[in-house]
Amino acid sequence: MAAHVASDKFIADVARWLNEVVIGLNLCPFSGKPTRENRVRFFVSDATDDEILLQDLQQEMELLDEKLASEIETTLVVVPDHLQDFFDYNQFLNWTQQLLKRNRWVGVYQLATFHPDYCFADAEPDDAENLTNRSPYPILHIIREASLEKALEYYADVEDIPEVNKARVEGLSAAEKQKLFPYLFSAQ
Repeated sequence: MAAHVASDKFIADVARWLNEVVIGLNLCPFSGKPTRENRVRFFVSDATDDEILLQDLQQEMELLDEKLASEIETTLVVVPDHLQDFFDYNQFLNWTQQLLKRNRWVGVYQLATFHPDYCFADAEPDDAENLTNRSPYPILHIIREASLEKALEYYADVEDIPEVNKARVEGLSAAEKQKLFPYLFSAQ
């Protein structure tokens, strides 16, 4: 029962982040529709090591292979007990690319990455632009390439999204940041 309650809390935290930050700030113009249609799967991984997390990712991609996008568009794999260090998280991404290659999923799925300590390569840790990828827990977002390509057909200026998002989060007040990202301030 305790694991179930914890899992529910993790899902609630991530759903709040998805709705208030990702959709609320329009950081991803493609996320609103599948969320409203309840086609976003939340999977909380119990993994505490890389091997188990890779198994969980494989199972989730196999599930997406079996389901139509009209049933499950995308999956957010939430990792509350592993990869807390952002460097370790980044290193793990090399393994995920091998998983995609080994299972011939390159071009079928891609992973979007989110972490509480996310930091873009050319950014300083405190730069506001990092907020676009900062989530309450480490998350690996499995995206169907076909769905992404379809969505891109209807969205002009997709290459401007990162700069628009950067400006959007840089324009947030300190109070707005604290409200939207409470997990970044709770230890202070």
